[in-house]
Amino acid sequence: MSDGDASGSSAPGRTVQERRGGRPPARDGRAPSGTGGASRGTGGLLEGGLERLRGVETRDLLIGALFIAGGAVAVTVVNALTVQVDHPHVDAWEPWVWESTSALVVVLLAWLPWLSTAGAPPDMVREGWRARIAFVGVHLAVAAIWSALHVVGMMSLRLAIYGLADAGPYEPGPAAEVYLYEFRKDLLSYAAFVCLFWILRRLRRTEPTHLRPVSFDIRDGARIIRAPVGEILAVSSAGNYVEFWLADGRRPLMRATLAAIEVELESYGFVRAHRSWLVNGARVTGLEPEGSGDWTVELGEVRAPLSRRFPEALARLRG
Repeated sequence: MSDGDASGSSAPGRTVQERRGGRPPARDGRAPSGTGGASRGTGGLLEGGLERLRGVETRDLLIGALFIAGGAVAVTVVNALTVQVDHPHVDAWEPWVWESTSALVVVLLAWLPWLSTAGAPPDMVREGWRARIAFVGVHLAVAAIWSALHVVGMMSLRLAIYGLADAGPYEPGPAAEVYLYEFRKDLLSYAAFVCLFWILRRLRRTEPTHLRPVSFDIRDGARIIRAPVGEILAVSSAGNYVEFWLADGRRPLMRATLAAIEVELESYGFVRAHRSWLVNGARVTGLEPEGSGDWTVELGEVRAPLSRRFPEALARLRG
């Protein structure tokens, strides 16, 4: 652990980093290239996703499910009435069974896009090409699974209802054709649900937090440093570690991903200003333009980069 000032460097600090297998961060306030938080590699992306899942809020699921249920009821009524008008030869009850079974399964499966949005939020696309590929891959895979469960669920319900009503066989057609037909529609619905849960998550993050932790435990190897949250100026990525820039000049290291630390600190005013940096919005003392849309965040003696790829961070720090 280095205990030099925020802008200087010390041999002990470098030795600790090298002994732990991580590259020492640049001591000019900018992390070395290629150490960007969640974009560091597959392992970092997976760990960051798991950390985000641990921080999910069931309130988001409940509120989102209510919105989805409301939309499903509206779609059910419109579609059922439309089918009755367009196909008068169909028994009046059948369109309501078709549409209501689909809507019911959609609402019951709301937990799947809720979890996938928590684990792979749209914010990921700002964290490098690996994160973008992971984001698209995760959501395409989950959308395919979600659609398959939707089709199986609603078809099972329809078969059961037709059997109980002794209304003759329900014949939806070849399974592959039915799935492909439904998947085209389900993909749009899934994307809308991801947007819904992401918006709910963003709104929750902007709510004032009345109960704030007195301190944050930095696990520096076998040692625990209990640092007041307000004394953490910034957190930067340092290879397999993150480095905490404390107001007293200490810079302890902790084996973790920046994405995992962001999950723990984002509700307490910390802002992702760069793929390799979190800054404490309450400790910002200045913002300096660097050209081409980039900025430098001043936190007392500490300087942190603010990338033009994070315009929301700039807006939040400007207040």
